[in-house]
Amino acid sequence: MDLKMIENELKKRLKYEYRWGRVQSDEWDRKTAFIYNTFNFDDLLKKLDGFQKDIKGYAMNRWFNFWSAKAVEYIFVNHSIVTPAANERDRYVDFKIDDIPFDHKTSVYPKNFQKNIEYAKKNKKELIEWLYKNQSQEGRKHLKNRIFIVLYSFNGEHWKLKAKIFWLKKLIEKYLDNFQKENLVEISFKEPALSDIIWAIEE
Repeated sequence: MDLKMIENELKKRLKYEYRWGRVQSDEWDRKTAFIYNTFNFDDLLKKLDGFQKDIKGYAMNRWFNFWSAKAVEYIFVNHSIVTPAANERDRYVDFKIDDIPFDHKTSVYPKNFQKNIEYAKKNKKELIEWLYKNQSQEGRKHLKNRIFIVLYSFNGEHWKLKAKIFWLKKLIEKYLDNFQKENLVEISFKEPALSDIIWAIEE
């Protein structure tokens, strides 16, 4: 995977408004499934020509989030303590860190959490539990082990940080270089799970 190429493509998305227009749904996900095999942003725009404004924004957001997530997963699995999932279609496991299975999720700092970033950093378990409870109700919803990458920009445009692949790479590799199972947060809803946050904060 060419991370430089992915970063360049993702940055083409930044000049357009980031607007979903509706709650994410399985139906609209099916309508925009072409984002999975459309790498080039200009090709995406061509495929969206003639679509209504709402579905254009929805598709661009899904494309942006998907390819950023693919790059992040690639960064993880290329670290020495990480192994990829045996089944790439496993919706609960993207990789194992020191043999502990994890899904990963890149999330913008949630405005509905209603606490500031300094509070969240000191109370990460509270934010982790909030993220689990308030996750999307669609296909990838689960309560198993998950590593969150939480994006925060002081200018409020948290979502744009998903395009900064090499910046994220440094943060992820630093986290993995210092990974200790003892620092994971244990949560319990229907069953126990392990989780943690990699903070991606831009001044």
